[in-house]
Amino acid sequence: MAENLIDTAEALEQHLRDAPRGPSGPVCAIDTEADSLHRYRESLCLVQFAAGKECVLIDPLAISDLSALGDYLETASVWMHGADYDMTMFKRQFGKLPPKVYDTQIGARLLGARRFGLGDLVLHYFGVELSKSSQKADWGKRPLSPKMIEYALNDVHYLLEMGDIIVADLVAKNRYDWFLESCDAARQKVLDRDDLKEEVWRVQGSGKLEPYGLACLRALWHWRDKEAAAWDRPSFMVAPNRQLLEWSIDLSEKRKISLPSHFRPDRVRRFKEALSIAEALPDSEWPARPKNLRRKRDRDFEKKVDLLIKARETVAAQLDIEGSLIAPRAILESLAAGEVAPSDVLLKWQRECLNLGEPG
Repeated sequence: MAENLIDTAEALEQHLRDAPRGPSGPVCAIDTEADSLHRYRESLCLVQFAAGKECVLIDPLAISDLSALGDYLETASVWMHGADYDMTMFKRQFGKLPPKVYDTQIGARLLGARRFGLGDLVLHYFGVELSKSSQKADWGKRPLSPKMIEYALNDVHYLLEMGDIIVADLVAKNRYDWFLESCDAARQKVLDRDDLKEEVWRVQGSGKLEPYGLACLRALWHWRDKEAAAWDRPSFMVAPNRQLLEWSIDLSEKRKISLPSHFRPDRVRRFKEALSIAEALPDSEWPARPKNLRRKRDRDFEKKVDLLIKARETVAAQLDIEGSLIAPRAILESLAAGEVAPSDVLLKWQRECLNLGEPG
């Protein structure tokens, strides 16, 4: 076992007991690795953990009981980078999130960074170029190679010091409150997200399909899901969403489709069986097209959108940040159409930037 790899529950408990704590409780940096590129059902394969100066790797595949980590995180302030995915993995693992999650990516963007990947920021702040060699590695395999261990440790090695630098710069620019509000909103978004949403087969672009095309898409999505499960590979390795959509469009327009030559005969047979079931469905069982809100795009609407975008870009230029951070165009259009109130779709600091404060 590598000396920085924790692979027993006892060693995990001891390490967390000994980990340094801040005046307000535990402070740590965390990253995760999963096997979503290599397995059908994604699982947490590695937790990179840093507290103080020490960085370690926690092995969830070897430790069946991670409750010590869950208990530690209940009162911890956690630094992550691009935290949405890692928070999603932790919510799935523990059913909750740490009370405070600070995202260096959010902080860097609020400071004006246009290149805000972890490697970009480590190079910017520390002059160190990180290797990307293990970016798509199979983290479910053991043992981990020395190169994978080095890659994983680097994901948290710089985070706490980087967080301190970013916080100091945010305070100097009077944007620290923006950072706290943005991080809280990102954390809440993960907590509110329904990971078991219905109709997961409605892939991006499916809104253009008529009901019969949707019936085909639904059947093909479930066919692909079963194939991926039996093969224990991610569904995109059977067929990407784009391919499902193209097949469904062709089927809805009565065009003949061709399957990849590498499909085995049994896979082709199950494909045809799934499709025949969809073809036999009565019209009443075809999925309905989603009802889209028809927006009146008249001259008055366009003028309101243009004014909001102009105000956004003026403030963004003054702050030297990306305009989309203040408000994406889609949100500005919904505001111009009167479909939502500013407080429903914008954070307090974003409303203040756009001078959209509401009375009371």
